[in-house]
Amino acid sequence: MLFGQSVFQSVLERLKAEHETEEDAEAPAAHRVAGLGTALAFDVMEGVSVATQRVGQAYFDNLEHEAAASVAEKPAPLPEPDPVMPDHLTRTTPQEVSAELAISAADTPLTLSEKRRAFARANHPDGVALPFRDNATKRMMLANLLIDEALRRLR
Repeated sequence: MLFGQSVFQSVLERLKAEHETEEDAEAPAAHRVAGLGTALAFDVMEGVSVATQRVGQAYFDNLEHEAAASVAEKPAPLPEPDPVMPDHLTRTTPQEVSAELAISAADTPLTLSEKRRAFARANHPDGVALPFRDNATKRMMLANLLIDEALRRLR
């Protein structure tokens, strides 16, 4: 290290000093790009002066052409068919839900929690189509009630 710099840093400083010319050192910092001292030129329709042309409109004109091209390329989406209710969501009585859960005296808290999770995977309201969520909610409430009751009896 030379004077608190690594060898690499000192080489970079030396190269920078060699390439710096007197002209670069004396030139003021410019905040504009050279050659762009005038405003941007837009295509103007024949017979329309530049002064009356709205500069911001050119952007929207190009958007219309791009949007029309993208619409022409994409085929129209097919309408989605109406959802069909699964058979198990039609069974909403406590007896039917109880039969599906098949809770027995041999069940343990572990098996009951497994049954709850398995039932929720198949019947949770978030996992079914919107028109069938009421039935799924009823089924989940009944299953939770039956499993909670079985857990209370085990204790």
